[in-house]
Amino acid sequence: QVQLVESGGGLVQAGGSLRLSCAASGRTFSSYAWGWFRQLPGKERDFVAAISRSGCNTDYADSVNGRVTVSRDISKNTVYLQMNTLKPEDTAVYYCAAKSTAFDNTYAYARAYDTWGQGTQVTVSS
Repeated sequence: QVQLVESGGGLVQAGGSLRLSCAASGRTFSSYAWGWFRQLPGKERDFVAAISRSGCNTDYADSVNGRVTVSRDISKNTVYLQMNTLKPEDTAVYYCAAKSTAFDNTYAYARAYDTWGQGTQVTVSS
């Protein structure tokens, strides 16, 4: 099972950009599909973006589509979430997640994922 460590969160002004990273341990990186979710206190984790095990398929929440790009680098065992034109409503703790799968699908539901990182705080000021 992989272990995930997120980084890259922080405080940014509205309209700014951040790139979140999710570093994965283990040697089976390409056997996993990946997702990014975000959560506010007392709320459920909401889907942000997903990428399939091959990297060929991606999916985005309507609220971030066009502003966010998910990608992965096999050589670095890392998944990225590039976020542009950030809005105050993007403020949340962001989590990456991994799902071991034999299929080249994307998964937009939190319960589909096996492993989660510890989260990284993103705060967007107005």
